[in-house]
Amino acid sequence: MKLQGTMQINDKGHLEIGGCDTVELAERFGTPLYVLDEQYFRQNCRNYYRAFTEKYDGIVLYAAKTLLTLAVCRMVAEEGLSLDVVSGGELYTAKKARFPMERVYFHGNNKSAAELKLALEYKVGRIMVDNPHELQMLDRLAGEAGVRAKIMLRLTPGVEAHTHEYIKTGQIDSKFGMVIENGQAMEIIKQALALENVQLTGLHCHIGSQIFELQSYAHAAEVMLGFAAEVRRETGWQPEEMNFGGGMGIYYTAADEPQPVSKYADMLVQAVKTLAQAHDLIVPRVLVEPGRSISGPAGTTLYTVGAVKNIPGIRKYVAVDGGMGDNPRPALYQSRYEALLANRAAQQPQETVSIAGKCCESGDMLIWDIDLPTPAPGDILSVSATGAYNYSMSMNYNRLPRPAMVLVRDGAADIIVARETYDDLIRNDVVPERLGESRVVKIAGAGR
Repeated sequence: MKLQGTMQINDKGHLEIGGCDTVELAERFGTPLYVLDEQYFRQNCRNYYRAFTEKYDGIVLYAAKTLLTLAVCRMVAEEGLSLDVVSGGELYTAKKARFPMERVYFHGNNKSAAELKLALEYKVGRIMVDNPHELQMLDRLAGEAGVRAKIMLRLTPGVEAHTHEYIKTGQIDSKFGMVIENGQAMEIIKQALALENVQLTGLHCHIGSQIFELQSYAHAAEVMLGFAAEVRRETGWQPEEMNFGGGMGIYYTAADEPQPVSKYADMLVQAVKTLAQAHDLIVPRVLVEPGRSISGPAGTTLYTVGAVKNIPGIRKYVAVDGGMGDNPRPALYQSRYEALLANRAAQQPQETVSIAGKCCESGDMLIWDIDLPTPAPGDILSVSATGAYNYSMSMNYNRLPRPAMVLVRDGAADIIVARETYDDLIRNDVVPERLGESRVVKIAGAGR
């Protein structure tokens, strides 16, 4: 496993993150356990801030969907980034964390009236409008509230990004945004410009995620600026802001080759400037929405090894006390991860095994065919690069409680998400009065 951030192997031969021995973390907080490397998370934020904001006066929006807690909101705010939220729940979390609302941008392809009212009440910086239905509803709600909402329109540029088909969002056939090629984008821009209670400030696109080929972003800029020139010719309006979404790939396995953030910023901003000048447009302010490339590498998940099942000549299954409940990505996307035995981190691999989760599903496999020292019950397995979409997508399948999350730095570990209990699992369950205890007893005795 590649050591990232503050990871190192200490003199006990244990994996250490943020100055904390991960074996001791597992003993103290239990497993499964999400571990977030604060220094690494903040450094990733700073890399974006320096590359886009300090150098080019761009705006960096942290994509909250990748990992959002009150503590994460505080760190993002302290590092000077803005926040991209996609639901009322994420918006409410930001508000409770006292995140500056003028730095919040509200996304989503099917925002409800209640969510839009909340966004207007909180006075978010921008509402990223996805479709005509939302545009008309927002105009009405803003009028009722006596405000003029600043908006950006999400467009579908038709750019093919080389990534998993489930996470491509820029091609024409997408649930997100209005298509440029067939005239829908031009039509919604004209509608927005004609409304009294919204102010159109810019355009947005997102071409996918886990992208390593930076040329995909240059092509997106070419399409978006070319379209902006068409819009100006037809309407006289041109965008002050242009948001190119997120999608930068990260290291999960040796097959991944992430690009430096500085290279991404230089390529994208220079492309926008060159294209704007070529089309005789004002140079729009560039916005980007990184999420995975900030939170992903900073997260690690610790598990305790349980049963080890060997099928001679076929496979050795090593079961851990988590799985698709805390990381559904391998089941959803066939995502691949690296791992090591945290309590024997200095030992060389001895055999190839497969890591199985504990959910009652044959597809609950975290890692197929990984080389490790011979695992034994009680070992602590550390899976790297789990900071993005793991906690966010976690669930209670099989009524498994979701793990705790700790923030580690300089030898200190603090809980930022408490471990769920069995009581938490039933806290929203309601038993109708007609299913009372007497009826349960009666039915139980009926078959005797």
